Amino acid sequence: MSSNRVAAGTGCPGSSSNQLRSPLGIFVDMNLDLYVADCNNDRVQLFQSGEVQGITVAGNGSINPTITLQRPSGIILDAEKYLFIADQGNNRIFGSDANGFRCLIGCYGKGSQSNQLYYPASLSFDRSGNIFVSDSSNDRIQKFKYVKRSCANTSSLIQKIYSSSLTKFNQIYYRDCNKRKTYYESIQVKVIESGDYTFRSIGDIDGYGSIYKTKFNPLDPSDNLLKTDDDSSSDIQFKLDIYLHVDMIYVLVVTTSDTKETGEFSIVVLGKNKVILERLSTSVNIQFKYSSELTDDSPTYYRDCQVPQCHYETLEIHVNTTGLYVLWSENNINAYGYIYKNDFNPLKPSENLLLSHSGECNDEQFKLIIDLDNNTRYVLVVTTHDPKIIGNFSVFISGPNNVSLSPFSPKQSSCVIGDQCNFYIKGIGLTLDDILRDELKSNTVLNNQSFSIKLSAGLTIIMFLAGLVNSILSFITFQHKDSQKVGCGMYLSVSSITSLLTISMFIIKFWFVVLTHINVSTSLSVLRGGCASIEPILKLFLYLNSWLNACVAVERAALIFKGVNFDKKKSKSIARRTVLVLPLCILGTLIHELTFRRLFEYETAPYTTDTNKTNEDTIKRYVSCITRYSPSVQDYNTIVLFFHLVGPFIVNLFSALFIIFGGAQQRSVVRTNQNLKEHIKEQFREHKQLIISPIVLLVLSIPRLIISLLPGCVKISENLWLYLGAYFISFTPSMLIFLIFVFPSELYMKAFKQSFICIRRRSPP
Repeated sequence: MSSNRVAAGTGCPGSSSNQLRSPLGIFVDMNLDLYVADCNNDRVQLFQSGEVQGITVAGNGSINPTITLQRPSGIILDAEKYLFIADQGNNRIFGSDANGFRCLIGCYGKGSQSNQLYYPASLSFDRSGNIFVSDSSNDRIQKFKYVKRSCANTSSLIQKIYSSSLTKFNQIYYRDCNKRKTYYESIQVKVIESGDYTFRSIGDIDGYGSIYKTKFNPLDPSDNLLKTDDDSSSDIQFKLDIYLHVDMIYVLVVTTSDTKETGEFSIVVLGKNKVILERLSTSVNIQFKYSSELTDDSPTYYRDCQVPQCHYETLEIHVNTTGLYVLWSENNINAYGYIYKNDFNPLKPSENLLLSHSGECNDEQFKLIIDLDNNTRYVLVVTTHDPKIIGNFSVFISGPNNVSLSPFSPKQSSCVIGDQCNFYIKGIGLTLDDILRDELKSNTVLNNQSFSIKLSAGLTIIMFLAGLVNSILSFITFQHKDSQKVGCGMYLSVSSITSLLTISMFIIKFWFVVLTHINVSTSLSVLRGGCASIEPILKLFLYLNSWLNACVAVERAALIFKGVNFDKKKSKSIARRTVLVLPLCILGTLIHELTFRRLFEYETAPYTTDTNKTNEDTIKRYVSCITRYSPSVQDYNTIVLFFHLVGPFIVNLFSALFIIFGGAQQRSVVRTNQNLKEHIKEQFREHKQLIISPIVLLVLSIPRLIISLLPGCVKISENLWLYLGAYFISFTPSMLIFLIFVFPSELYMKAFKQSFICIRRRSPP
């Protein structure tokens, strides 16, 4: 028989539509259309009757590339024109139906088991629909029975084949949080139709598969886990049968049973409809390594508000490209890692926190997987699990582009009282607690305190003795009958008592602060009582003393104004009522302090590892007296402060001016030989102490006004004596009544001398 013509191909190998390369199996249907298994072009070509140009119906270059072929060797069409292909290189048989191509035989890798093939060469059907396959490398012919329900079961269709490999550049995690490190690859899974799906692994590795809902956290492998499998499939491969929802994202994690095993793998997905697989995990691409050390000089903070005295280092992260980054540590100090957005405040360790890791499930090395934006500042904090641990550490960063770390200094505030996570931010004003707090040493006797404390203690004793002498001399003066004729004497008599009470409360305040800071075991009830009462009582006596002096000036002005019509009895009556009402009025302006003044206490958690010490031995308690004012109450408190310190000065000054000018006016009427200006000069020379005294009192009170308005953030330790001296000076007016009011007055000095002579006469020889 002679050859008529070439049915397909050109006689030269090639991959064009009219060419073939090592064709093997062929099939001619009833329409004389020719199907060719174009082996080395990895495709099946259809040459319609009389045509020289072929159409790729399956494999490489197909108009509908649903399957990948590798050296197809056999091909056949059934009565319904569905195509069946012996895919020799992939060791499987493909078949098509109304839903497209699906794997029929050898779907889970090559082998010699009854459901596996090894280089199938050709296939054929019998009249019952059973398939016969020439299993060449297994040296056998296999028969696979036709089961009608299997052909109708679309859930067995191969919807996706995903191929990849695990290498030393893959991410590592501790599967099941044990000590075995394994490489892994995470793959996002989406389905377009809810239903049952099967994931089977093929490859050179001992595959281990897991399905997660929504997301996968390599540092907590049990979180969101739906199903896992090791060897349910053949050839130590995993098989996961699971129902997937169309509106849910899943993550398939492929790893290995053995530690750090590498090799190629494929995932075959069978199901009802199309499955979308997209790789999530990135390869390790180290962009930066940073090495440093935590030392005894490193700052400490209260980690997670639970563990005190943890050394830490803060680093700013600089990224050039937005993307997913992985930061991990290598150290022997059991490091903790934290990432903050914009800023890190050691006083509030939960503020701005984005991500943290304690080394759990990662061999006690922290690992942080996070998306970083190149337009945002991030702060990395490296600290330790236990308190006061020091040592070397290194931080590695893997990501899509260059990244670096630089030192970052969190803002520290001196406004803070207390320890991290339990603190009070001071407002306006300095108190004696604020001035002495950092200078006092707890559980240390006075002799071993600093020179500043010992000198201050000596000064308080001297001030008390001076105030005591002043009050005694003043009281002696104003008990004389000549001093009691008008209200001034009563005001000054009471003022001599309040001056002594003021300086006494000052001494009590000083020693209360010193002793309670030295002796940290002081009862809390004692501390609360002292905090709530001492300062308001001290202010009450201090302000009362100032206003009593102002009342003296007012009465003197009234005397000049009334002249001979001045009513001494009425003056004394008014003085009695004023002395009773004035303390109540002042107390009313201070009542808010009793409400908002409270004791702030905090304790440091135990951090010693000494087994001979109990928790009680290592816990340190700190207390401080504070005021928590709202902005409106703070404004009111400032107004009250100005009123009580500046008000008496204004009253004194204007009264003195009235006395001088009023007296000059009255004399100018009687003594016409002198003009008004000369009378004013004469009055000023006569009563200049009335001008000088309030000015002196104001100047001495100004330091208290200043320190009461200073911000609480001022660093006292740098100028301790400046603030301590100002505080002491503000109480000196209480020691100067005798010098200011008695000594310059002839009347009062005469009364003092007479009272002193009477006392000496009564005293036994």
